[in-house]
Amino acid sequence: MRKNACLLSLIVLLSMAFAACNTGTNTNSANANSNSNMGMRTEGPPTPTATATPKYTEEQAREEREKAKANKETIGQSLEDAWIHTKIVTKLIGDTKTPERKINVDVVEAAVTLRGQVDTAEARAEAERVAKETAGVKKVTNQLKVVPAKATNTNTKTTGTTKGKTPY
Repeated sequence: MRKNACLLSLIVLLSMAFAACNTGTNTNSANANSNSNMGMRTEGPPTPTATATPKYTEEQAREEREKAKANKETIGQSLEDAWIHTKIVTKLIGDTKTPERKINVDVVEAAVTLRGQVDTAEARAEAERVAKETAGVKKVTNQLKVVPAKATNTNTKTTGTTKGKTPY
């Protein structure tokens, strides 16, 4: 009798479990919709999608050459030279260690020449590193001169002595 009761209980449990799994097509489609909303998840970080590189136009190169000429810089006639100049100048502006407006960047046939004055040897080295790590650059000539900034004294005016008096 005990064996029959256990067997009957097992059959009832299995039937209930089976019924819970197959309650109809609405649940299945709801689960399918729920799963499709979750997307396909894989282990690890998501794979970045490729984005198109913006095309550098001849018009942009012409504008860059005009800016360079105004700053006494030289850019070769190739589109690539203008693009290299744009990238280097942009990186130098964004780098807090380099005073870009004190650095002239010449680019001719993918050869970069850095000219001008910087305050520290670190700024000189950083500007050279930025230029060397820029895509398309074949050679870098660093002609930057290190000229330490002059210290300015903002407290030059004296207003008498305080000998024997307590200053307020």
